[in-house]
Amino acid sequence: MKKDFLKILGVIVLLTMVFAACAPKPTAAPTQAPTEVATEAPVASTTEAPAEAAVPNCGTEPVVLNAYFETGFDIPFKLAEEFTRQYPNVTWDIKQDQFANLITTTPLLLSGENAPDLLRLPTMVTFAKDGLLMNLDHYAEVFGWNDWPVPQLNQNRVAADGTRGSGSLYAMGLNYSLTGVFYNKELAAQIGMTEPPKTLAEFDALLAAAKEAGLQPIMMWGSAKSGMGLAFPLQQLMAAYGPVGPINDWIFNKPGATIDTPSNLLAAQHLERWIKAGYFPADINAIEYTDAAARFGAGEGVFTFNGDWQNAGYDTTMPGNVGFFLMPPLEAGGAPAAMSAPLTFGIAAKAKNADCAAFFLNWVATNDEARKINVNIGGSNPGGPLGAVMPAAAEGSVTNETLAAGPVVGAAGNSMDFIANATSAIFAQGWTPELQKMVAGQQDAAGLLKAVQAEYLRELGQ
Repeated sequence: MKKDFLKILGVIVLLTMVFAACAPKPTAAPTQAPTEVATEAPVASTTEAPAEAAVPNCGTEPVVLNAYFETGFDIPFKLAEEFTRQYPNVTWDIKQDQFANLITTTPLLLSGENAPDLLRLPTMVTFAKDGLLMNLDHYAEVFGWNDWPVPQLNQNRVAADGTRGSGSLYAMGLNYSLTGVFYNKELAAQIGMTEPPKTLAEFDALLAAAKEAGLQPIMMWGSAKSGMGLAFPLQQLMAAYGPVGPINDWIFNKPGATIDTPSNLLAAQHLERWIKAGYFPADINAIEYTDAAARFGAGEGVFTFNGDWQNAGYDTTMPGNVGFFLMPPLEAGGAPAAMSAPLTFGIAAKAKNADCAAFFLNWVATNDEARKINVNIGGSNPGGPLGAVMPAAAEGSVTNETLAAGPVVGAAGNSMDFIANATSAIFAQGWTPELQKMVAGQQDAAGLLKAVQAEYLRELGQ
């Protein structure tokens, strides 16, 4: 009996050795062995990081980062170039598309076989809930992102109930932008503007003076290819007429939130009056973003609503001739408000080089050269750890004005995310077509808000 047992034991050991020898060997990854990262939707994001995880990086072997960037913005490309200069083993396979197109193509990109390592995200909640985006909680812990100022990360967090503003981290910002009103100093002087308007009424008077002088009061874009730019002045008018809290609640999908409020109706009616007064180009529905920026740079338009990402372009085409101010409040002494949001990038749940992509996101905010690029080319606050030194902007540049405005909005507590980011298709299916109809005289302010709210509820399945 004992001999039979030993024979059986010997066979088991032998078979174990054979299976081990025949098992497929793991393919060598181009980077260090990736650290374990949770990729599930917020509801199931319970994976805990190892107690002493190695800091992710790009290793020393060749890595090709698969990336999708937004057309018309230099900053991601410049950061990618500098990253490769510092880490020559990392090269890039970059595709690009317009923001409006990314809204519709992102689900296909994230679920495809060649899912991007880095992707400019037009929105994120649906993708996080569907498990298409990588949960970045582990990276936030390892890199120390959770110790950074809260506003940098909260817009990219998704809670278990699908609302934004808290919960697991699913994206990071390449920088943190600010929107407001840019103006051509020479043209503004022609209409008697000696300082930025302090109230909305003062701004209205300047717009009327520009129209009277035969100047284009406001240069904006409205083509569906770029997404309707009138969402910018509309949201800032909303903040002038009412509190920003309900606007952010709507963007973050808080239960019961609505964009169809009495104060927002007043804001939409104000925008409608601007349209009827001819303050925007007659062909706005055909103008793309890049065309509007070029036309403003060529002197067409006293004012334009845009973000600090356009600073370098303005300083190049109009050196020393561009000013900036925050949208004035309804009444003198009111607190200013502005859209202030991260240039959001995520990592696909199926990304092949997630560790390297996360290392890049951390590098962007912490590396001295990367921070300089963000300020001098991107025109935006690079964010990063508390107490990080802000790189100096070029003397006389409009970047100095936008950087100075950021703390003012922060102190007032009146920062907003963009209303185009509320759901995955609200910009393409809600704001853009309804604002285009308003321009064409086929929609009024009340109908605009009701139509957008209906689309919002439809997308949320309510």
